[in-house]
Amino acid sequence: MRSDIAPGGIFPDYELPDHENIPRRLSELQGEDPLVLMLSRGHYCPKEHQHHLELAAFYPKVAVAYTQMGTIATDDHHVLQEFRASVGAQWPFLSDPGRTVQQDLDIQEYTDPDHDPMIPHTLVLKPGLVIHSIYNGYWFWGRPSVDDLRRDLRAVTKEIRPDWDLSTPGLPEAWDAGSWAPFHGWNKRVRPD
Repeated sequence: MRSDIAPGGIFPDYELPDHENIPRRLSELQGEDPLVLMLSRGHYCPKEHQHHLELAAFYPKVAVAYTQMGTIATDDHHVLQEFRASVGAQWPFLSDPGRTVQQDLDIQEYTDPDHDPMIPHTLVLKPGLVIHSIYNGYWFWGRPSVDDLRRDLRAVTKEIRPDWDLSTPGLPEAWDAGSWAPFHGWNKRVRPD
């Protein structure tokens, strides 16, 4: 992996077609939320299927926690759709058969010349594609468990959400004064008069 791809660094804002063949930028997928991003070997790997099955089961919790997920695989569009459907994923899968990400990040898995995949990684990204943590999943046990992700996402959310603790001095007063800026979700609403 490139040396600048490390905690505290900024992950590149790749634009790739999603499972519906619509070009998507990572920053667009992320919005203002944490993003769990999987760089995947692809459909052929049983380790990928198992990991993605675990993540699909975890997804309902991710969805209610204002967190986003995404997978990038070297599969072409049709195979990518099959991969996504086979694991029951509800998040965007991005297709990179040209191996732009693999080459740019220097993560070619040279031990598998037949498939030429990426070395699988899972990243937890703060808003702005800021890297919080990176897991190297070449070996299955290197991939983050749901508990690992939960710890990372708790730390990231606590850091980025001013309203993490509603008893923080000043928050009740801000709310009462109609200053909703520190309150995620509420900060985009217009307060009725």
